[in-house]
This record gives sequence, structure tokens and C-alpha cells, in this order.
Amino acid sequence: MRRAPSSIHRRRRLSLAVLALSGLGMGLGGCATQGSYDDLRQTNRTLQEQNLRLQQELESCRSTLSARDGAEGDAYTAMQTQQREIDRLKGLVSERDRALADFERMVNEMDGTRLDPVTDRALADLAARYPNLISYDADRGMLRFASDLTFGSGSDALSDQAKRSIRQLAEVLKGAGAQYDVDIVGHTDNVPIGNPATRERHPTNMHLSVHRAISVRNELRSAGVTAEKMRASGWGEHRPIVRNNPSGGTVQNRRVEIYLTRGGWSGPSATPALASPERRTEPTRQQPTQTRDDADIVK
Repeated sequence: MRRAPSSIHRRRRLSLAVLALSGLGMGLGGCATQGSYDDLRQTNRTLQEQNLRLQQELESCRSTLSARDGAEGDAYTAMQTQQREIDRLKGLVSERDRALADFERMVNEMDGTRLDPVTDRALADLAARYPNLISYDADRGMLRFASDLTFGSGSDALSDQAKRSIRQLAEVLKGAGAQYDVDIVGHTDNVPIGNPATRERHPTNMHLSVHRAISVRNELRSAGVTAEKMRASGWGEHRPIVRNNPSGGTVQNRRVEIYLTRGGWSGPSATPALASPERRTEPTRQQPTQTRDDADIVK
């Protein structure tokens, strides 16, 4: 009777021990799995955070590159705009230069303008050889002959010195100056012609100025200058270069002027008008025909 209870008791105790061990094993096994899972979750969160940071850095880099590319693009666009403006300004400068060249060419083709360098030098040299007889105005392409040395008193006959200088002028007009027309203009002072013998040949100062211009033209023609390229005219006393002396004649106003032009006359007054300091107050054309019986005054 006593053995039975002991055996049962031992079996119960064994069963309880087995259950206890099983429970302990299960408890230990469950704790290990949960810890590993938590570690993995933490690692995953860390990796996700790192990945997010890397994504953010990548986007930042992309934004920086995009901004730099945009800046470079803007700079390139600005450079293109500036280049177009430079090209436009160069075009304007070229147009201005062409317009200026056209204007200078037009001015040079007008009466009373500078001549080409070769002709200009030749005329300056001619005037230098005859300093008392000839003066040269380079700005107007004009030679001025002093009438008192070019002609005798009240006469249209050329002096020997004047003939020599005019023949030398003819060589210039047949050479470098062949491109120009020649306008020969006579002038006198305001003293009326009083000598009856002189009035028979030159009734007025206008006649005398024209006749003297014709004499110069004839001398140039005899020296070989083409007649069709020359014109002779006169202004008498009506284009003085200085104020006439009230008490008598004025030497400076007694003269013959020769203008070299490129043709295209606009009228008898075109070139002479440029020579007159009183152009605004004098009529553009005067042809006095009356004669006077004043006392003879040497012209």
C-alpha cells in the first residue's frame, strides 16, 4: 500500500519537472527571437535614415548642378546678347563710316574744295615760285593772281611774268589736274574807268574783269589746256575781298582767281560767291552796263 503512493508521487514530480523544463525552454527560446527581431528593426531604421540622407544629398547635388548649368546657360545667353549688340554697333559704325566717306566724297566734288594731293602740291609749288604774283588757297582749290603784276594798267594784256606762270599752270592742268574744270574769274576795285581810250576797250569794270579772265583763258588754251574745260567770267567791283579805300583803288581787290572744280556748274555765281566776304549783302548777279566820264584813274 505504501509503494503505490510513492510511485505515483514520483511520477507526478517527474511530470512537474518535465513541464517546468519545457516551460523554461519555451521561455528562453521566445526571448532570443524577439531580441533578434528588434535588432533587425533598429538596423533597418538606421539604414533607412542613411538612405534618406543620401537621397537628400543626391537631390542637393542635382540642384547644385542644375543651378550651375543654369548659371552657365544664363552666362552664355548673356554673352550671345552682348555679341549681338557688339555686332550691331559695329554695323552702325560701318554705316557711319560709309556715310562719312560719301559725305567727304560729295564735299570734295563741290566747287571750292580741296584737290587731290598731287595737284594740290603742284599748285602750292607754283605759287611758291611766284610769291608776289600768285597766292594759293588749298581749302578752296583756288589760285589768285595779282592783277597789278599780271596786267598793265587798265589793260587785259598779260605781262611776261604772268605768261610764264600761266604756262606752268597749264602743265599742271594737263597732268594731274586734267580731271578738273577751270573757272577763271576777274575782279576789279570800285574805281570807275575814266580814261576815254581805256573805256573804248573796257567800257566798265565788269568788262575789264571779264576781258582779263578771257586773256588768262586764251593763254592757257594756247598752252594746250582743253577749251571745253575752261570758263571765263567777271564780277567787276562787286566781289571785293577787302573794303575798298574811299580815297582810291584797293590793290587786293584787283585780281584774277582760278578755281579748279570737278565740273557740274550751278551757275556763274557758284564759285565766285564762295570767295566773297560780302556774299550775303550783295546781289547774286550784277551786270552793270553804264559808263562814266570820271577823270582817268589808273586801274
